[in-house]
Formats: sequence, C-alpha cells, structure tokens
Amino acid sequence: MAEKKHRWPAEWEPQAAIWLTWPDNQETWPDNLFEAQIEFCALVHSLAEMVTVRVIVNQPSLDEAYKRLIRPDIRNVGFINIPTNDAWARDYAPTFVVSSDEKLVAIDWDYNAWGGKYPPFEDDQQVANKIAAGMTIETVRPGLCFEGGAIETNGQGIVLSTLSCALDTNRNDGTPEELQQQFESAFAKYLGATQTIWLPGDAIDGDDTDGHIDQLVRFADATTLVYASCAPHDPQYASLAKNLAALETGLANADGEFALHALPIPKQPIEFSGHRLPASYCNFLITNDLVVVPQFGCPEDAQAMQILKPLFPDRYVVGLPSRNLSVGLGSFHCLSQQQPAIEAKQESNLCKQLHPG
Repeated sequence: MAEKKHRWPAEWEPQAAIWLTWPDNQETWPDNLFEAQIEFCALVHSLAEMVTVRVIVNQPSLDEAYKRLIRPDIRNVGFINIPTNDAWARDYAPTFVVSSDEKLVAIDWDYNAWGGKYPPFEDDQQVANKIAAGMTIETVRPGLCFEGGAIETNGQGIVLSTLSCALDTNRNDGTPEELQQQFESAFAKYLGATQTIWLPGDAIDGDDTDGHIDQLVRFADATTLVYASCAPHDPQYASLAKNLAALETGLANADGEFALHALPIPKQPIEFSGHRLPASYCNFLITNDLVVVPQFGCPEDAQAMQILKPLFPDRYVVGLPSRNLSVGLGSFHCLSQQQPAIEAKQESNLCKQLHPG
C-alpha cells in the first residue's frame, strides 16, 4: 500500500479553528497573570470574529475562563477540558496537515518544554494526542522532540527552521549531521517539504526556545517574507544578520522570486522586573481575514503595523497589547495553533460549546 503524502497548509489558507490554551500558570506570569489574561481575552475576542476559537482549559480554571471570555456578542468560542502545564499551544498542540485523500492529520511531535527547561511538561506532551483522539483523526508521531513554533511554511513545499533548535541534544540524541538529516527527512515525509531552509537561529535576547523561527522569519504569502532586524549597534545585530544571510542563500536556491521585508524589533529593550522580554513583531498570527500583531507599548509598534499592513491587502491587520503576555516569553503566535479547513469536514466531539447559540 502506498504511503499517504501530507501537505502542511500555509497559515493564510482557510482555517476551521484556532486552538489556544487558557493561561493559568502562576510560575510563567508570577507578577502579572491577571494582566496577561486580559490580553489573552482581547486576542480571543478578536479572533472569534473571524474563526472558531477552541480554548483548552484546566478544570479548576474553567469557570474563570468562561466568565472572562464569554460575552453576549461572542458566539464562536468553545472550551475543551484537557490538563496542561502551560499555555504555549503552538508548541505542543498538533501540527495539522492534510493527507492526499483530503483528511486532516495530526502531527504529534515529542515535547519536553524546550529541552527540559520547565518541568513538569507531561500534561502538555499528551495534548496533541488527546485533541486528535477527540476529533477522531489520524495521529502521526515522527519520533522527534520538536515544537510547532520551530517550523514555518509557505504551503508550497518550503519549510523554514533553525539549527539551534534542531541540533539541540537536550531535545534529541545524535550528531549534528544525523539530527539535521532526520529532521529534513521528517519534514519531507510528514509536512510535504521539498526544501528545508536552515537558519542558525538563537538570536532574540530573552527567547528561551533556543531560537524558534516564529520569532525570526515569517511568510506573509508564498513568496513574501518578513524578518526580525535591528540597528547595527544593537547587541543582537550580528546574530540577526547571520540569520538573514542564511535565509537569502536558501531562497536563492529555491524556485521563484522572493521579496524580503525587514521588521525591526524595539530599539529599547522591553523589560519586566529586570528581565528582557523577547519582543519580536514576527510573532504575529494569521487567520481568516485577520492578522493580529503584538504591540509592546513602544514607538516601533506603529512602524510594525505600517510594514505589515501592505503585505496583507485582503486582511484586517490589527495590533493588540502583548507586553504582559510576553512576560511568559512568547506572544500571539506562540499561544495559538491553526486547524486548516478541509472539504471533508471533521467535527470535534471533544469541543463542547458552553455558551448559547
């Protein structure tokens, strides 16, 4: 029997739902959990105007999440009780792909909280499988420890990732050559990649993921990309320049013409309680008719909006506060995982709507 081929749809393709996890980990937001939840609520309310939002909630937080998220004018939010350790659904929820026979498939990467940095993570490790089981869709496990925020696609065969994550021996065992080959094979087999472009990664100060691609480079469409940049005097300049050089080299070897747009990070460090936050506008989220851009309360917020709006002419591009969420060292893209819309609809038995309508 021929093995099914998968395609990983681009983020701007039609979506059936966005998956999020209600933030309730006091260790992640020790001094501003309530404020981070306010920003999370604003994200959910904006998304719900364009797409079904499925919020994973720990049972003890269910009443609070319902009270904070549901309003009379909100009709597109559902709650799913799955135990979690933290809120970063991009990294542990399924990477949804589509098979050659137009069935939704859940890619379930092994997960150990970015190389074992933040135990416990056993509940988060189980989320992808539980979502797939509740939706009665196929689960595929590549057998590699990785995260959804470490990969980016244009939906046409190009996958971007970083060597700083893929070669991390706190995630997987093997030599650099072995690990790179394993990931390239997995991307081809499970994501439909025809080309993997590797960046060095690990460039944004405060980023504890070892250099997730969604803080560094994003596709705006199949041939348009934005990349995190900074002034030459910034300590991050050398690392970001190396990432840009690797990106340019990789794209030069790809089919087609590509446009690159610099997306400057804040000039002044964004800090909270003396700790620098990984403030990157690349952590925007694309969904149906909408792009949500993190705002950190600095002059570069407006500049990021000016750069991104023309790149999404058919979508509303909105900025939402993210400074408090970023204390947890991530933003809107890190918090979310998109579920592509497919012709053969597969509805979730797991997701019970807890509000009228």
